[in-house]
Amino acid sequence: MSVLRMATGTVDQAANWVARQVKARVPTADPADRDPGFIADTMDIGWLLVRLYFRAEVRGLERIPPEGPVLLVSNHSGGNVSPEVMVTTLAFVRRFGPDRPFFQLAHDMVMAYPVIGSLLRRFGTVSADPGNAERALRAGAAVLVYPGGDWEVHRPTREEDRVDFAGRTGFLRLAWKERVPIVPVVNIGAQQTQLVLTRGDRIARWLRLDRMLRLKVFPISIALPWGLDIGDLAGHLPLPSKITVEFLDTIDLRAEFGAELDLDAAYEHVTGIMQGALNRLDEERDLPIVG
Repeated sequence: MSVLRMATGTVDQAANWVARQVKARVPTADPADRDPGFIADTMDIGWLLVRLYFRAEVRGLERIPPEGPVLLVSNHSGGNVSPEVMVTTLAFVRRFGPDRPFFQLAHDMVMAYPVIGSLLRRFGTVSADPGNAERALRAGAAVLVYPGGDWEVHRPTREEDRVDFAGRTGFLRLAWKERVPIVPVVNIGAQQTQLVLTRGDRIARWLRLDRMLRLKVFPISIALPWGLDIGDLAGHLPLPSKITVEFLDTIDLRAEFGAELDLDAAYEHVTGIMQGALNRLDEERDLPIVG
């Protein structure tokens, strides 16, 4: 038993050391890094690429309030590459222009990637921290959040038609506290850009990834160019699956629930609306990848 405790202590110490190294290497999120000029120069070519490769289709942009702070809440798909984020972001910018403040919340691991992290920051991506979201909303910005995070983005492909926020309610607390409307966003198709076999959450717990990297999963998938992709830490080349994104009707939590927020009821309300829309999008697809 003492040997087991010593081994566990050693693993924990190693996990804490790695966590400190990762934290030191994650760039400090600064909304000032967002570069409207860079966005203006790159959004058209970016949109052309996602239209050609993913045959991106976007619906309901007119449902987004034309100005002011708003929280866009979406399901998450496609592993660490997450092409639906690109489609959603580019569609928003093309609709409202690069000068409307718009920020996307991402995992620290994404922000720490060389080159990619820098490019994303120029597009308005910041670390998924409640403080970053609060500051952006108070400054009048639109904020895109994926409450399901790594848990949902690496869900098995057989669950692609399921909204799975794992019971996380931080987005509801945020919208309530900042008194901003929620615009639910659903997408389908990105989970077919690879074949996720398992989240690997037990492996993640054993490896202490939550403590080291804030990761609750260690996914195993079949993906290009690796074949068997373990962990998806290096990303992958996504298959050209058709991606559809739909913005739904705005939700005002106070109008729906009155002066007191019932988190459980609000969670069921928002995710229920999203699940119904996702079911409809799933029924429209005839073939995998082709759409």
